[in-house]
Amino acid sequence: MMYMSESDYPFETVMWEGDTEVTPPFLRGLTGESHDCPIEKTNCDVFLRGRHQNLASLLKTNLSDLKVYTVGRINMPVYIVGRSPEGNWLGLSTRVVQT
Repeated sequence: MMYMSESDYPFETVMWEGDTEVTPPFLRGLTGESHDCPIEKTNCDVFLRGRHQNLASLLKTNLSDLKVYTVGRINMPVYIVGRSPEGNWLGLSTRVVQT
């Protein structure tokens, strides 16, 4: 399955241990971005609107505290993550291009 923006990227699974804090420094470290790059937090329904509503529903049913983080500018990594019943962070990553 692909996420379509100005370019198409696949979804990939992510998992972070339960004691991981999903903070701006953590997300910038994953992507190698500078300490001042912007991070936008949004709602899963907003990000996965349209043709990805079934995916949004699946994530919301199985994960709690679901959030979407977009890191950087123009060609941006995106993390759609929530807590699993076991307490780990699970979800998907992709990229979006916005010029």
